[in-house]
Amino acid sequence: MNFFTKYIVLLFLSVFSFAVDLQKPKIYEEQNIKGWVMSEKLDGIRGYWDGKQLLTRKGKKIYPPKWFIKNFPDFELDGELWTKRDDFENIQNIVMDQKPSKYWENLTYNIFEVPNTKGDFFKRLDKAKFWFKTHPNKHVNIIKQIKVKNKEHLNKFLEEIIKNKGEGIIVKDPTKDYHTGRTPHVLKIKNVQDMEGIVVGINMNEKTKLLKSLIVKLDNEITFNLGNGFTKEQRIKGFKIGTVVNFKYYGFTKYGKPKFASFIHERKD
Repeated sequence: MNFFTKYIVLLFLSVFSFAVDLQKPKIYEEQNIKGWVMSEKLDGIRGYWDGKQLLTRKGKKIYPPKWFIKNFPDFELDGELWTKRDDFENIQNIVMDQKPSKYWENLTYNIFEVPNTKGDFFKRLDKAKFWFKTHPNKHVNIIKQIKVKNKEHLNKFLEEIIKNKGEGIIVKDPTKDYHTGRTPHVLKIKNVQDMEGIVVGINMNEKTKLLKSLIVKLDNEITFNLGNGFTKEQRIKGFKIGTVVNFKYYGFTKYGKPKFASFIHERKD
């Protein structure tokens, strides 16, 4: 391999990241969740600790201050980097900055899984609990898991979180061994659904020269126009092709396009 080839390879690796094979929830659709546990779904930046470094869900390297990851173990962790409810934009700006700022002091790392560890869910969490009991770090929390009593208990918990500007909840079958990918044993529940897409085109208003809508492509290759939810500032500034956007929606049309879609925020992780 000559110098030029090596340079191209290194440049490619530095620019592109690759998604980490993690656990992903499906949507709750009145499945039987007797004996499952529930917890709040934190609206932050997912942080996968591979035993040496923090990575986003898509494999991008995160640059926390050394003191933030003090006493982190040599085994894997999966959690959410978070400050408080309804604070996603601020969290993303802090976490995705390659030069860690003093604002990391406001973040916590909230663990909800211990990947590739043997045993059921509680045994896996116990591994993390024991580690940080003997290797303390004030910025680390283990997300509290609550046993679901019944559907009424589930709905009441969800309503309380939504009322206080939370995102939703996660329910999980604690008897299962760790596994990756989209799983029916981990479900998410929200008052409204959301998803992501990539901006592949931009429609501008010819008279005002402001953003009219974004042409967004979904994972299944379906494209649609996203024109609602933008602030005046966002319509003036616009978006770049290739930007990943998060939006809420209310079901799908017969053509598979999101109905009543509305922009939430840009994702950089």
